[in-house]
Order: sequence, then C-alpha cells, then structure tokens
Amino acid sequence: MSKLDTGLGAWGDRVKSQLSKLDVKSLGRVGVLLGGRSGEREISLMSGNGVLEALRSKGVDAHAFDPGLRCPTELVKEKFDRVFISLHGRYGEDGTIQGLLDLLNLPYTGSGVLASALSIDKIATKQIWLSNGLSTPEFEELTVDSDWNAVVKKLGLPLIVKPAHEGSSLGLTKVKSVDELPAAYELAAGLDKKVIAETYIVGDELTCPLVGQGNTAEVLPVIKIIPPQANYDFHHKYFSNETQYLCPTGLAPEVNECVQALALAAYRTLGCRTWGRADVMLDQKTGKPYLLEMNTSPGMTSHSLVPMAAKAAGVSYADLVLWLLNQTMQQKEGTTA
Repeated sequence: MSKLDTGLGAWGDRVKSQLSKLDVKSLGRVGVLLGGRSGEREISLMSGNGVLEALRSKGVDAHAFDPGLRCPTELVKEKFDRVFISLHGRYGEDGTIQGLLDLLNLPYTGSGVLASALSIDKIATKQIWLSNGLSTPEFEELTVDSDWNAVVKKLGLPLIVKPAHEGSSLGLTKVKSVDELPAAYELAAGLDKKVIAETYIVGDELTCPLVGQGNTAEVLPVIKIIPPQANYDFHHKYFSNETQYLCPTGLAPEVNECVQALALAAYRTLGCRTWGRADVMLDQKTGKPYLLEMNTSPGMTSHSLVPMAAKAAGVSYADLVLWLLNQTMQQKEGTTA
C-alpha cells in the first residue's frame, strides 16, 4: 500500500478501528506536559489544555504538568505511566525533556532525543536534507561578523532571517534590503545564539502533517495557508480569524503528491516518529516545493494544522489525541529514536 494519501478515509478508518478496541484504563495515569520555558509557552498552554480536555472527555486519567513551574524531576513523584508532550520550542521539543523521559523509562508522544534535537535546529535539519537530495531554500548561518553584502549576493532579496531554534515565527524578519540585515540579525540573536538567513521563496505556503515511524510512516492531507498580506506571523497563526486554510488545497493532484512525497522523505530522513508536520513553500515560478522546517511537537490549538488535516481524514480532535497517546503503548526501553 502506498503511504501517500490515496484516500482521506484510509488512515481515519484505521484510527477508528484501533480506538474501538482500546481500553482507556490500560493507558494508566497520564501526564500532559504543557507550558514550559520557551518563547512558545503561551501556545503550549493552549495546546496542552486542549489535549487535557480531550483525553478526559475520553475517560483517560489525565493530569497537567508544567515543567516551567515545576522541576521536571517531580515527574517521578507523579507516578505517570506515560505522557503526552504538548511543549513547543526549546526545553520541550528539542530532545531535552525526551532524554529525561527516556532515563525515567516513561513512554511519551512524539520523536525521540536525536530526531527532536535535529529537527529543532534549522541549520542541522537543512544540512541533513541537502545531504539526502531534498530541496530546501539556500541558507547561510549569520554571526555578528557576517559580511551582509556577501549574504545578499548569495541568497538574493528579499530573504528571511530567523533564530535557528525558535518556532511560531518568533524573531523572524523578511529582509528587503541589505541595510535591514543588521537589525534583523539582532532581533533573532536576542532569542537564539544561532541565527539563519535563507532565500525567500515566493509562492504557496503549505504544510503537511505526518504520522507513524520509519517505513510505516505516512502523510495526511496537505493544507494550503493563505494569511492576510501573505504575512503568516505569530498573531495570524494563533489568534486571527483572517487566515484561510484550504484542505483540500485546490492544487493539482500531482502537486499534492509531490509535496507529500517530499514531506514524507524529510520526516523519515530525520528519524521522526508518532507525528510531525513539515512546512513547505511551493515556488510560484517553477512549481517546485521547498522544505522549510519540521515540527516534532505540532500545535494542538483551535487554529492548529494537524487537527485540521485529521478532520479532513475523518478523525476528530479528541480521537486524534487519544490515538497519538495510544502510540506510546508500543514504546519499550531501548527502542526510542
């Protein structure tokens, strides 16, 4: 069976079948990790509270745990049987909490230490993708000593400057002239020691959720994002009702399949598991898709994209959350990635 989306209901039917056989009591006491210490704390709280409510609605014994307010070692006292990670950004999506959970032999949702650490580092991610022949915009790591004119000569204008380890468009600047580069660098460097500049791709903004692991990983429906004035910033991602989301995208089937194939290869190459979301730009001139980044702990807010794709595949928000948690039942000591 092809792992590309040959029918929106295929994965959805499997989810419903698995959940129909699930005894929620077998999941035990569940911790929902939310909040945390990153710049995305506010969004993590929104995601985590949604997950917590969904699990409880399904009869799961779920409890909130905020490692931004409590020492993560207190997880031992809580005697959780497994956890759902709703943390975004550093100290939650970067392999640090995953390493602690591995040491505690506590199953968790999402990718393991290595895949999480690689995926949150946009430069390391791009290097891996390029070494595997996967398309991603040309880039340059910036420092305070960078030659701004040389950067522009290499990447062209406009270009994008952003922190290498932040998400949700935090610290991101669209640079239209060489004179804007120093300020853009300072903004990004205020959030992260590592700053990246990349070629700006003009075209459709797409995202592609993925589930599973390795050869069994598969893609969900692609979503086309149409933000106001083509500005998909923090506000328009989480709080604005002006941003449009198209699922189906309205693009030609062969274009969707090309994007899905690229996203699936990107996910597998990084060694991701359980779920993720690849952000992609479709060049309006060439029709070629370019990978931007991989999210290993996608948002679960009312505006989030994985629940949107799951809904298109016939899976409700609550069922999606329960299915993701159920994947931790297969984790055993020594099998994390």
